[in-house]
Amino acid sequence: MDNTSKIPSYLSRERLGPWETYLVQIDRVEPYLEKSLLPWVETLTRPKRTLIVDVPIRLDSGEIAHFEGYRVQHNLSRGPGKGGIRYHPDVTLSEVMALSAWMTIKNAVVNVPYGGAKGGIRVNPKNLTLAELERLTRRYASEINIMIGPEKDIPAPDINTNEQIMAWFMDTYSMNQGKTTTGVVTGKPLSLGGSLGRPDATGRGVFITTVEAARHLGIPIAGAKVAVQGFGNVGEAAARLFAEAGAKVVAVQDETGTVFNAAGLDVRRLKRHRHETGSLGGMAEAESIDNQDFWACEVDILIAAALENQITEDNAGRIRARIVTEGANGPTTPAADLILQARNILVIPDVLANAGGVTVSYFEWVQDISAFFWSEDEINQRLDKIMRDAFNAVWASAESKGILLRTAAFVLGCERVLLARKLRGLYP
Repeated sequence: MDNTSKIPSYLSRERLGPWETYLVQIDRVEPYLEKSLLPWVETLTRPKRTLIVDVPIRLDSGEIAHFEGYRVQHNLSRGPGKGGIRYHPDVTLSEVMALSAWMTIKNAVVNVPYGGAKGGIRVNPKNLTLAELERLTRRYASEINIMIGPEKDIPAPDINTNEQIMAWFMDTYSMNQGKTTTGVVTGKPLSLGGSLGRPDATGRGVFITTVEAARHLGIPIAGAKVAVQGFGNVGEAAARLFAEAGAKVVAVQDETGTVFNAAGLDVRRLKRHRHETGSLGGMAEAESIDNQDFWACEVDILIAAALENQITEDNAGRIRARIVTEGANGPTTPAADLILQARNILVIPDVLANAGGVTVSYFEWVQDISAFFWSEDEINQRLDKIMRDAFNAVWASAESKGILLRTAAFVLGCERVLLARKLRGLYP
């Protein structure tokens, strides 16, 4: 197997930001790349285009507030940029650069014709009124207007953004174009060209890839114990699909706390409780436990669907799962990766596991361009095939080369990107 259980000092969690984590991943995959592509590898370590913008808005009080926004296009060799927009107080340029790069790899792994991009604003949207949030979105859309377009760069929802924000974004772009341009964003409301199946798409992709991995390991899904970190769109959808397949979702964690039930939680009821009370805690038949104890739950499958850097060298040794599936982007640090490998825990990497969202975003974009829309069953069937084919291609590569799934996924994605870069050549 590639790598060892020894953790180099430069992989310490305190030393690595998101972009540095991505660069470590590229370093690890380079020895396995096709030799004819190696002259182009540095392409992957340099974002094509980075934009930092000031986003001033007038608050309801009449005061002017300034927020910092970003849009990064990492690589456009295989098609227009694609990647979400997040509103979060901890958004940084390093984070957005890394997320755009992971989008490049992710799009290539599932073979959709996109490059990688990402955007964000450093803001706590909970501190804004709905009117202020609309003004923030429209101003940000105007500021990055020079980079986006249905054939240039197509944003989508991410953390703390949703279909309403995408509707405002699309409308702002359309007003500047003088025509309705639904294809400039995905994740829109259905009435504005959104796609059926999009809300559950990322969680469904997590479920599909985990089922495939469990099949290879001989783990029946019916009766399997599952723990889910993150109970937003991704984590909730994944938890619901596992429960419907007969698995027991025994632990769920979000920013409000952690709940546990050895016999299995009622996922739909937990979602209603979370919506009504604003917290996971307090529901009957759901015991509240310490957040750190979540990692020690004895389960077959652990879904990490919250934020980056959640599985670290501090807690990776406590995990008692056979499969860790990365529903979030970058939830496992490089140091933790080595610990999980040494403990023979299979990790399904983010660039494969959570690609269901961008795959159905691709379906939405195609439907907008053609003005012809598919049924939800058609979308789910297409998604199922793409995700299973991608997983099995990565699994076969990992088996034949004796490498980790993450390394195999990066090999597949990087080689597709670098081949496109090589064939296109340099202009002028």
